[in-house]
Amino acid sequence: MESSRDDFVIAIRSAFLKKGTQQRFSLLSLIFFSIIFLILGSLNFKAVDYVKIVIKEIAYRSSFIVSAPEKFVRDNYILVQNHFNLYKENEDNKSELKKLQSKDLLNEFIMSENERLKNIVADYLIESDIVLTKVLSDKGSPFLKSVIINKGSKDGVKLGMVAMDGDYLAGKAIEVNYLSSRILLLSDINSKIPVIVEPKGVLSILSGTGQDYGIIQYSEKYVDIKNRSIVYTAGTGGLFKAGIPVGTINKNSLKDEIKVDFFSDFSQLKFVKVSTFIKSEIE
Repeated sequence: MESSRDDFVIAIRSAFLKKGTQQRFSLLSLIFFSIIFLILGSLNFKAVDYVKIVIKEIAYRSSFIVSAPEKFVRDNYILVQNHFNLYKENEDNKSELKKLQSKDLLNEFIMSENERLKNIVADYLIESDIVLTKVLSDKGSPFLKSVIINKGSKDGVKLGMVAMDGDYLAGKAIEVNYLSSRILLLSDINSKIPVIVEPKGVLSILSGTGQDYGIIQYSEKYVDIKNRSIVYTAGTGGLFKAGIPVGTINKNSLKDEIKVDFFSDFSQLKFVKVSTFIKSEIE
């Protein structure tokens, strides 16, 4: 009887020691423990509350410890990525800076070369003896266009001085009195000045017509002057400084002549700036 009871106990023990049985037993134990824990938690036992707090703390700390390596790898990856991006941006900025520096050096060289060449050809002039004057009246006729200004030799106005309407050429002084002077406008039929048409660089003569426009004369026949090209003073002959804006080409006319629309409206002149240009010395 006792031997059969011992055999039964040994059989049960060996059954529980089997792997599958151990897993089922562990699962059942966990389920029973959870049920008991929930029941005790609903009864508001302080001991159960403490256990909950301990379990939460363990879970939080464990999650922090487990996620620390992942967070470390992620942060370092972002840091390295930002480093490479910053390095690339720095290289791009260096390349762009070199390009800008080379352009600045090229511009400085071109400006210096331009000044040197102008000095060689005796065409590097600067504005001097500026006199601001007021237009008193105009002497208008079908062909003659001139204005009288309120400054003369007393104020430093000299014969041949250039008359400017702002930055644009208006004419030149052809008569100087003590308190007044007369300015011959570009539109006068007797006005003829050397000009250059850009961007073609065509040298020509601009003649007045007695109207509100001028015409291009004596230009090279084979050169095609484009419409709306800009006309500047050429500086040849020593009459005017080179590069003063005069007007634009207007080829919309049915006539064969090449018209020039002046930048200045001579009928609305109220003030003109009379000045001379002197040659500068470049070391």
